[in-house]
Amino acid sequence: MEKTYVIKGKTEPNWMLVDASQQNLGRLATRIASVLLGKHKPTYTPGVDMGDYVIVINASQLAFSPKRLETKWYHRHSGYPGGLTSTRLRDMMKTYPERVVRAAVWGMLPHNRMGRKLLKRLKVYAGNEHPHVAQNPQPML
Repeated sequence: MEKTYVIKGKTEPNWMLVDASQQNLGRLATRIASVLLGKHKPTYTPGVDMGDYVIVINASQLAFSPKRLETKWYHRHSGYPGGLTSTRLRDMMKTYPERVVRAAVWGMLPHNRMGRKLLKRLKVYAGNEHPHVAQNPQPML
């Protein structure tokens, strides 16, 4: 009988750079979630934190269909009665494009302690500049 090999130690995470200009949000979020989980590595083990850091630039230049901009809504609740606030995708992209990418990736990560830890490795910026040059991020293919 052969035993299953499970990685026990931590590996050093890499830094990946993603340019979101003219990309589809869902396909981009799927690739980002896969890298955060570590599924792109041959040593991937479920339940073990093996993912990399991901830097997303140009989040304000994502590509959407005109119908999607009007029909997709983001909701948040303050916790008080009548505290529901809804915002259209069009308005969210004007004010907080980083939150759009973060919400899409969060929907594809596990909703537990590990998923919250992985989401902290996602760095999203609306423009072309980012403060992580010292980490020498590699472009994600």
